[in-house]
Amino acid sequence: MPSVGKNRPNRPPVGCGVASGATAFRMQPAPILDNLSRRFRCRIRIPTRRPTSPQLAMSSRTQPLRIALCIVFAVCAAGPLGSGSATAQDWPGFHGPAGLGATTGALPDSWTDRDYQWRVKLGGEDVGSVAIAGEQAFLMDYDAARNALALVSLDLNSGKELWRRFLPIGQYHRHKRNTYASSTPTIADDSVYIAYADADHTWLRSFTLGGDERWNRDFGPWQSDHGFATSPRVAGGMVFLFDSQQAEQLEPGQQAAHERVVAVDAATGDDRWETELKATRTNYGIPAYYHPTEGNPQVITAGTGNGLVGFDAKSGTKLWELGVLDKRSVSSPLVIGDLAIASCGSGGGGNILVAVQIPTKPGDSPREVYRVDRSAAYVPTSALDGDHLMMVSDNGIISRLRAADGEIVWSRRLGGNFGASPIVIGNKTLVISLDGIATVIANGNEFQKLGEVDLGAGVGASPAAGGGKLLIRVGDELRCLSLEKST
Repeated sequence: MPSVGKNRPNRPPVGCGVASGATAFRMQPAPILDNLSRRFRCRIRIPTRRPTSPQLAMSSRTQPLRIALCIVFAVCAAGPLGSGSATAQDWPGFHGPAGLGATTGALPDSWTDRDYQWRVKLGGEDVGSVAIAGEQAFLMDYDAARNALALVSLDLNSGKELWRRFLPIGQYHRHKRNTYASSTPTIADDSVYIAYADADHTWLRSFTLGGDERWNRDFGPWQSDHGFATSPRVAGGMVFLFDSQQAEQLEPGQQAAHERVVAVDAATGDDRWETELKATRTNYGIPAYYHPTEGNPQVITAGTGNGLVGFDAKSGTKLWELGVLDKRSVSSPLVIGDLAIASCGSGGGGNILVAVQIPTKPGDSPREVYRVDRSAAYVPTSALDGDHLMMVSDNGIISRLRAADGEIVWSRRLGGNFGASPIVIGNKTLVISLDGIATVIANGNEFQKLGEVDLGAGVGASPAAGGGKLLIRVGDELRCLSLEKST
């Protein structure tokens, strides 16, 4: 592996700017509740039920399903996304605390342009999301006019730019919906971590919250017809990068690339471990972090070649895998109790969402618990609302399903197409289409659309909510809305 890089001066790098240019699913009962109960030391009522919904493809001999879940948003069973100084009110990386897309706050049913606390012009229309820690917001910004990529910190209360650190970036091929600033910063303790790539480099960098670079690593060339789009996971004193590149459906002259998980020391950037996987198509999900009641924590990835995979977080040893994903995985895997939940799909359809029971003891094997194969999400990552998932498909169908067994509570078509992930704020869910139509849904067992807002420009980045603020990238702007009171 390359050695740790030295700090670089804060100026645009010379010569490295970009050159111009009915749900059906199989089900097996999942014994996840006992572990949840022990972990959170709470009493869980376990009802029994018989399958009555025609949506459940179950045998009449299926044992009664234990379905109650005990979920704590701020201290999740998955462990912290970027543990350390991040609090329940922060949004420390993509999809929020523990990557579950949920936080507290009072989301208004609708709003107008007059309700924004501030609006800031950005360099372009990027799809990278925003991280929030304390009174700072962090995001990647690509300025097409200057051919410059930068990590930017803003004051959360005013939108004032606090600092901007320019980053070397070269030209490479991307999907039409992808951008150069497609990654989301991750915050842990007093550091912010970023990942990005071009054809010749795959960068992982660490900065202080004040903008001083601590270390940088270059893991070599990046190959994918869709470009780069993943983000780092920080936990247990390490930074994990899912370096998944293209080895199939190659263009003339391309060589098959690799797929691996890389772990480095969060403080120094030094190597901790690297584990190879089967390379097929590029997968983009951010690794999940799972901390069982006994044994070492696990890092969990989702991809076409190996399906869902669990690694010993300390050593990188591959503990288990289950080949349940037959297409590209773009959304990030979720860990809820002892279930790992991931999705895969394609632009042509065939999307599925699959839940796998995570082995927790030596000799245990992973097993598929359920799968959803209609109206499943491909690009958007589902969000957790208590013991339910809020899922929006790429073609605009929002569904509420039980996290423990996958049963669909309701499903409705909103219309439009989606790339941004839904987020849960208090008792409401926010979803935003690619055309910039924001829809607020009540979190309940009956579908209720509370409001709709035309934001006036496209939205490809997932919204972020922390510190009493909602931050949305709309076109080439970042907008801030208060979550301290609802209207």
